[in-house]
Amino acid sequence: MFKLNTLAGAVALALCIPSIAVAEFEVSGVAKAEIGLFTNKGTVTGASKSHDAFDAAKTETSLKLFINSDVGEDSSFHAEVLLSSEGEAASDRLEGGEDGSQYEVLREFYFDTAMSGWDLRLGKQQVVWGTADGMKLLDLINPTDYRELNQNAAEDSRIPVWMINAEKELDNGANIQVIVSQAKSNFIAGLGTDDDSGAPFIFKGVDSITGNRNGFLNVAPALSKVANSFTLAAAGGGFDTDGDGNGNPQGIGLAGFTNLTVHGFAGNPQIKFNADGSMILAGGTNSGATILHTFAQTPENYNGVASNGNNDVTNLVDLTYDPTAANSAFEFMPNATFATFNTFAGSFNGAAGNSGFSSEYVKTKQDSDVNLGFRYKASTDSGVNYSVNYSYNYDTNPAVNMSWHDAQTGEKLTVQRVTQTNSAAPPNGFVNDLTTNVAEADVPNQITVDGSGNATNSVTVLVHNANNEYYGQYSPDGAAAVAANDMVLRFTEEAQRVNNIGGSFDMALDSFSIPTVLRGEFLYASGVEVAVIDKRLLAIGDLANSLKTESTDFFKYVLGLDFTVMTNMLMSTQLIQMYNLDYIDEQRTCTTQMGASFDCSKYTGDPSTLSMTNGLNKGDEVETFVSFFLSKPFGNDGQHRWNNIVIAENGGGYWNRFDVEYGFTDELVGTVELNKYWGDENTTFGQFEMSSNLQVGVKYLF
Repeated sequence: MFKLNTLAGAVALALCIPSIAVAEFEVSGVAKAEIGLFTNKGTVTGASKSHDAFDAAKTETSLKLFINSDVGEDSSFHAEVLLSSEGEAASDRLEGGEDGSQYEVLREFYFDTAMSGWDLRLGKQQVVWGTADGMKLLDLINPTDYRELNQNAAEDSRIPVWMINAEKELDNGANIQVIVSQAKSNFIAGLGTDDDSGAPFIFKGVDSITGNRNGFLNVAPALSKVANSFTLAAAGGGFDTDGDGNGNPQGIGLAGFTNLTVHGFAGNPQIKFNADGSMILAGGTNSGATILHTFAQTPENYNGVASNGNNDVTNLVDLTYDPTAANSAFEFMPNATFATFNTFAGSFNGAAGNSGFSSEYVKTKQDSDVNLGFRYKASTDSGVNYSVNYSYNYDTNPAVNMSWHDAQTGEKLTVQRVTQTNSAAPPNGFVNDLTTNVAEADVPNQITVDGSGNATNSVTVLVHNANNEYYGQYSPDGAAAVAANDMVLRFTEEAQRVNNIGGSFDMALDSFSIPTVLRGEFLYASGVEVAVIDKRLLAIGDLANSLKTESTDFFKYVLGLDFTVMTNMLMSTQLIQMYNLDYIDEQRTCTTQMGASFDCSKYTGDPSTLSMTNGLNKGDEVETFVSFFLSKPFGNDGQHRWNNIVIAENGGGYWNRFDVEYGFTDELVGTVELNKYWGDENTTFGQFEMSSNLQVGVKYLF
């Protein structure tokens, strides 16, 4: 689908430049058609249905025009316009023409000129730093479109941005480059609210944010509806709290249930139903896990309580509840109190009624901000080419963090973790002690219980505004003021400033019997936001603080050897390593109200694969990739070429790409490309095994 507003903007811009309007243009271009087929039967991450082998993965047609012109005697103009359409796109923004992607209509638009000894390139363009195969290290001036992971050629997947690009040749032969460029983020399928579900390359880490089934953006509101159902059950007499065989309506709903946790309920196999439909937590044969699953997933209800059942749309809870091998939302929250459910349940008077809180995704704008880049490039007398690079830029990989806000005023709210007071008879005696505020480090690992099985040291999560009005259906202690509005869980996508300093080198190794080049790139990045998971906070239901990003420094490098063998075959191998210099790995084991032990560690998450389906996967302190690349022309005049690259990662994931270009004529070229992913499903490449594909295309050059 062509975005006409973008095309109109490009035309308007061109008309504003009279010197171009009267110039003589040279126009060339490429028309391309390409079809991609899945090679494996299965389901890609985030998709609601499976595909068969050889189902269509893409059907892309495009027309790319290159427009060049001289402007006066010393300047020139270049534009690149792309019209494209993707017939198998999972969403409108993946169809073609989307701003901030590789398929923008106006890809490039710049002038080349000179001034005071400087060569200037002014306008929308791309700049290449670094030459690593298959991955990017120093190549950080332009953002990247990752809709097909690394499959597309770098010059195609790179997203051009507006910039001032100035270079100067020095008397000693060195070159300096200064760049002031527009700040934009990478294009990542699934990130945002466009619902890209079904796209072949959605990372598990992205799906855990916005996915329809596993994304916290959708899971959290569904979880709050279940909390609301339990709250209404408590208020309506759904719990027999004195053992007389009848339900006891609770005047403050679940606010008095600080002594009961999720696993205290779900792990209880002895729940009894009275004749009036109320529940008592002893003396019966009913499984709490089954009841929780019924409240959470099915349309059924208990004791006349209206159902907020999720109907298995999101990954709330399994029929078998097991916090020791958590892979669903409630299983990650075994120590959350039912009093925390009161916080989640929403207000009586808010816009959401009695259906819990809502969520929203907010993307901060950065188009008006700029990045700065500097490069010094030179050669030594011995033939070593090198560069020193520095950039002060917004990270092209945005960070996403959660926070609570008032749904009507937008005020950012405060999380308060409180203990309980049991000065009166239970259950109402087990109410929140609002004079407490438990620090993250002081949340207990072990839930202690009294002789009656009550949790005595549990921590409840409350949320309040600047006026100390608490959010939820009831006052958390029966006396504190309750906010009239609902709250919303906000997911904020924003890019953070990063300082990058690095360099590169390449040199011929004359001691080898065949042409050999040693090359390398190095990068120190300071201020990169990386996901940190605190499972202990997640276990008590502190959503906003359990999954957040923290500032981290990285050291990255690539070393490569390039050989030329068999006359004209290029053979290349690379070692790539990325060191997280602020890696977090605090090993902890926690215990539930029912005595089950589970992992509640705090650690650096793997942003690529982190998901509820793999226990919120931990990242590596050192990531290692090894690649091997072959390229050779063939045909009488070497007019055809085949390439093959294979990359292996330390976690056991692999990607192999084999492609062929065959020139039928000088103008007509056929292409075949096979991408195979395999290995551990919780690695960068292994997670895309079901996205393996065969692509066949033809392009016409004119």
